[in-house]
Amino acid sequence: MNNVFAMTAAGVIAFAVTVLLGFVLIPYLHKLKFGQTILDIGPKWHKKKQGTPTMGGIMFVVAVVCAVIVVFLTDKIMGGDLVGGNSIVKTPLYTRFWSGLIMALGFAVVGFLDDYIKVVKKRNLGLTIIQKTVIQTGLCICYLMSMYMTGDNRMLVPFVGYVPMGWFYWIFGICVIYGSINAVNFTDGIDGLCSSVTVTAAASFIVIAFLQKNMGAGILSSALLGGCAGFLVWNKNPARVFMGDTGSMFLGGMTVAISYMLECPLILLPVGIVYVIEALSDVIQIGYFKLTHGKRIFKMAPIHHHFEMSGWSEKKIVTVFSLVNAIGGLAGILIIYFGK
Repeated sequence: MNNVFAMTAAGVIAFAVTVLLGFVLIPYLHKLKFGQTILDIGPKWHKKKQGTPTMGGIMFVVAVVCAVIVVFLTDKIMGGDLVGGNSIVKTPLYTRFWSGLIMALGFAVVGFLDDYIKVVKKRNLGLTIIQKTVIQTGLCICYLMSMYMTGDNRMLVPFVGYVPMGWFYWIFGICVIYGSINAVNFTDGIDGLCSSVTVTAAASFIVIAFLQKNMGAGILSSALLGGCAGFLVWNKNPARVFMGDTGSMFLGGMTVAISYMLECPLILLPVGIVYVIEALSDVIQIGYFKLTHGKRIFKMAPIHHHFEMSGWSEKKIVTVFSLVNAIGGLAGILIIYFGK
């Protein structure tokens, strides 16, 4: 199958399936009364969003998986091998591809459990921090083990080359995956923000995949872009549905999976710069609060709420943050291009 056609097909299928599922899932979530509970600690004007259906991330989770499988099987039927490409040793490529998708689904399940407890069991905090940490760490280890067993434990460092990780493979991997999942989750706080930022990240991944001639990563990235774009039809301000932790954790898993497929998880720093900023703002806020016994740097964290409290509209925040992430993505593309 032609590379461009395959990637376009993955994006279009994911987009279409997500949009179409919205017509079915959103009324169903309304019927089940799976509405978002808005905490009192948030901006007061968010109270009007009370009851908006959550767990809408199911729409693009299903769509992305369907798109990837359809394109993969179609390519195989036509005698192609987009994932393996021209590589002599194909096992690591296939492992990164499928274990990455499975890992993302695993995190989506964790998010679903968290959402279910919040919405159905009426426990606002969902899973406890310890429960989340244990399950997420277990998923990280399983994913890293799947690649380690193929002997694939090196990493591309721009301007340096491929570097064997040794024992640091495990520490680095767990920190990157766990951190990325939760950083993306922090970004999901206002209408359309996480979806829009992830669209820019996915677009950057597509270009990098072309530069590396890594069509497996390209297919995952295109499906991710299509799914997020389709979700924006329903999630843009004013949102008719929220993705919930089901969606945000899946998006975190997908971005990590793609970065590992590209053999360069470090590229998440520029390509997902908004995720990084969101997570750091929360860490800084908590740390400063404890050190100063009650003082704050930001009006509210994560940082998108700070700008909300400063008078920015949700649409302005989404536009500016997406632009910042697009610039970070361009930096990531240039780093890969000149640093190979």
